[in-house]
Amino acid sequence: MAAGLFVDEDPERAYKHAAYARRKASRLATVREASGIAAYTVGKWQEALSDLRAARRMSGRDTFLAVMADCERGLGRPERALEITNDPAGKDLDTADRIELRIVAAGARRDMGDVKAALAELQVPELKERRARPYVARLFYAYADVLEELGRTDDAREYFARASSVDREGMTDADERLAALEGVELVDHDVEDGVVWTDVEEDADQAAEAEERRGRD
Repeated sequence: MAAGLFVDEDPERAYKHAAYARRKASRLATVREASGIAAYTVGKWQEALSDLRAARRMSGRDTFLAVMADCERGLGRPERALEITNDPAGKDLDTADRIELRIVAAGARRDMGDVKAALAELQVPELKERRARPYVARLFYAYADVLEELGRTDDAREYFARASSVDREGMTDADERLAALEGVELVDHDVEDGVVWTDVEEDADQAAEAEERRGRD
């Protein structure tokens, strides 16, 4: 389906293709699924939710529970989002999809102002994972983000570092978040040398000295 080809690089184009396909074949689960995901990527929460619910009824698949829950968050309904994340069917999903459910659940808790409950949502066995998998990077990042909001800076630094170390696909900005906590600036990423940092305060001092020299001249 053409929508799938464009969903990452051109979401609006993907949405237009999916909307066309939906008009032509709305009774196909695969079409409603693709249409729902395309609508989700462009922030059309209600439309995405409707299509994904239909796709779930037609196919019996529960793969997109996390996306459906996130749509409820987008609509300003975190309580409904939590209902979806706690759907019994979620227990039978594969690890990546289960982790996504917990990340969305944590987001819903934060929407409701309960940051400690958000942290609890993310305290799953996979926090001990060390393999470089996308869902692991996202879990570590989400956990670090909540820790930072709770003022647990040292723990946040640890989990941003863990996220950075396993994020081979660049799914998060863990490097930048870690740099901010360390008081350094991310300058570049070299294949051989890895991440290159510079000290923010040192740069500021150098800039001030240069400005002072220009004033004297």
